[in-house]
Parts: sequence; structure tokens; C-alpha cells
Amino acid sequence: MRSLCWELSRTDLAEPVPPVPLRNGLPRVEIEEHQMKPTNAIDADTRHLIDGAQFKMAMRHLAGAVSVITVGSWEERSGFTATSVSSLSADVPSVIVCVNRTSSSWPILERRQRFCVNVLAQDQQHIAQSFAGQNGRQGVARYADADWHELSTGTPALKDALTVLDCVLERAVHHHSHAILIGHVCAMTVRSGARPLLYWQGGYQHLKSTEA
Repeated sequence: MRSLCWELSRTDLAEPVPPVPLRNGLPRVEIEEHQMKPTNAIDADTRHLIDGAQFKMAMRHLAGAVSVITVGSWEERSGFTATSVSSLSADVPSVIVCVNRTSSSWPILERRQRFCVNVLAQDQQHIAQSFAGQNGRQGVARYADADWHELSTGTPALKDALTVLDCVLERAVHHHSHAILIGHVCAMTVRSGARPLLYWQGGYQHLKSTEA
């Protein structure tokens, strides 16, 4: 892992890592329904000790990298801003993304089964705001203020993102209001020399330099 990190740190601006060729006729992904059921009386009681407002307040203390998740292509493009992104495996490169199934992006993602994780740098806060629906932006309008291209899946990829992970959907699990997506990474780019955009306590944050 040290050697991998060293190689990535030397990557030039948005230099692509060789993509994994996509196979024709990929099987449809099975969408799974998953609802946890209490196994005893204690479980049933503890489910109601914390309300949604308390939980959201607690989660404001969890700092996260800001990404925009892009889906679709051409005039069917959409996407959303997310902090709920995590690596899953390096053996078969894969990531986890969570999406609210009331999002306008969900029907497109469910149908096309492709998505792109675009991790944002500090100078890309305006992109995060656009994909969060600032000023009522929807669909294609969210792409207006940035430059895009395609890697392997045909999903829009941000040209100067901190990192781009171009993914095929391997599995989607429904859990309450959200879907948990597992994506196989088919192609990626890395931008060196930039710092990540973070979200904490309800606002965008920047890493401060530790240099004297």
C-alpha cells in the first residue's frame, strides 16, 4: 500500500490510470430489499431512544471529504453532492456510496447502473453547491460551471477533480430511505498538489497548512 500511495502522489494533474476494459453484456444488478428486524424486546426498545434530529446533530461532528456523484449522459445527466463515500476493497477495487432513493439521480442510476465519484478539491466548492441544488439547479444545469469528459463507463467525469473513480454498479441494497451502492472501479484519475474540500458542522471547510 505504501508503494501505491507513493505512485499516486507522483501523478500529474488528472493523469489517467489505465482503465479496466468493460465487458459487453454485463448482467443486470440485483437490487436487494433489506430491512433489519428487532430480534428481541431490547432491540425493539433501543431503536426509539434516539430521534432523527439528535442523530443528525451528532453526525455534524463527523468531517467528510466532499464528492459529487455523477450519473447518466448527455441530456439525461444528473448528480448529487455526497460525503457518504468510502473505499471498500483494494483487491477488487470497489467503493461504497449511499444515495437517497427520493433523489432525482436514483432512477437514472438504477436504470444505467453506472456512476462516477468525483472527489472535490478546495477550489471546487462552487461545484459542490451546484450539485447540492443551489439556486434550484437540476439535472444538466448542475454541470454548467465545470469541464467534463468521459473515462470508461460514459458517465461524466470532472476533468480537474482531486480524484475520479469511474464505476460500474455491482450491487445495490435498499435500507430504509436510502440505497447502499457497491461500485467496481473501472478507471480513475488523480490530481496531485491539491487539498480536499471537507464538510463539517454544516459548512464547507479547508485543511490548513502545517508548514511553518
